[in-house]
Amino acid sequence: MTTKTKLMRVIGGPGIALVTINSMIGAGIFALPASVTAQAGNLSPWLFLGIGALFVTVVLSFAELSSYFRESGGPVLFAKTAFGPLAGFSSGWLLYISRLSAFAANTTAMALYLGALWPWIATDVGRITFITTVCAGLTIANYVGVKDGIRTLALFTILKITPIVILILLGLKEVTGDTLLPSSMPDIDDFGGLTLLIIYAFIGFEASTIVSGEMKTPRRTMPKAILWTVAVTTILYFLIMLVYVSVLPEGERDGKTLTDVGRVLAGGVGAVVIALTAIFSIGGNLAANMLSVPRLSFALSEQGLLPEWFGKVHPRFQTPGNSVLLFGSFCLLLALTGTFALLAGASSLARMFSYALSIGGLPKIRRLFGEEGKERAFRLPFGFVIPGIALLLCLWISANAPAATWYLAMSQLAIGLMLYWLARAASAKIRS
Repeated sequence: MTTKTKLMRVIGGPGIALVTINSMIGAGIFALPASVTAQAGNLSPWLFLGIGALFVTVVLSFAELSSYFRESGGPVLFAKTAFGPLAGFSSGWLLYISRLSAFAANTTAMALYLGALWPWIATDVGRITFITTVCAGLTIANYVGVKDGIRTLALFTILKITPIVILILLGLKEVTGDTLLPSSMPDIDDFGGLTLLIIYAFIGFEASTIVSGEMKTPRRTMPKAILWTVAVTTILYFLIMLVYVSVLPEGERDGKTLTDVGRVLAGGVGAVVIALTAIFSIGGNLAANMLSVPRLSFALSEQGLLPEWFGKVHPRFQTPGNSVLLFGSFCLLLALTGTFALLAGASSLARMFSYALSIGGLPKIRRLFGEEGKERAFRLPFGFVIPGIALLLCLWISANAPAATWYLAMSQLAIGLMLYWLARAASAKIRS
């Protein structure tokens, strides 16, 4: 996805780290513990650590890809450069539907945490009312215009990370040898589906590559920033999962969240603080997605890859009004009809496809940029070994995803492809 105007290169390493960590840490760290431990028990912390280490190959591949380009666009730009407009659109639409599913998943998680403070939200009527209010409120706010910035991201980061770190420090004293090194292995029936769920903790890092056109020195800054951020996120998940399984004994974790961990460690105050942290963290993630994702469909429309309707600018508010309204409506529909696990899985699956398209294009991009690119790019060692592992990981996770997540992701992709062909047909008619 190339930009038509030259962007100011004002984002440095700390800024990229803030973009990445806010994209990665939203609802997952609050909603995943119960879902993962239900299948993996005390092995859960080590699964996060192992899968996070494997996922670094994907991050490294994106670090090299982003270093070839000075424009913004990330996966859309990579796939379009390597394979053409259809691949670029597919990668962009997959990112769109993955963030759509993630928004819906995070909204359901936010309702769960608020329900712990206000029991009415936990009822059917309360849940529907809350989810509708959140989706409608954010849609209207972005329809009339919303400003964001790196300072806001820094504030969100401090307010969401500090209580989690305190919770970890309080909970580490509960860790025993049995929880750190479990003596028996759990019987995991659906390891592929479990892996897809855990991957939800790490997706979102690609948001930093989308804004590479606004970085001061993308070749030098990008690889270090996203690698450090993913490493910190992996360790954070390992520690929070370790505290979760140590504080809440087996047989008492069903439906329990970090709020329950906070209650055990610090009483009612701890529960309230963690619940508020979750609400603020998820709310910030939702607001960022509602701001950025409609701009993706707007940009695809500007390039002739989606119908012109998506690219309409509101004459008064100067916002991509149609794209905002459609995104908000889809989010509301999915949040009211899907579970967190299903929506998170569909989001992860869509991104695996998008990641695979980008990584699969790396050999051609290396050839296109030749020796000049080799000199100025962050070039991975060992040839195509690291990208090869990353591609196989994406394909393996996709192949082992549950049928329900495939159905949801593929139906959304089919809708996108129909819109793509409508846009191309309209463009061809205008040219003729």
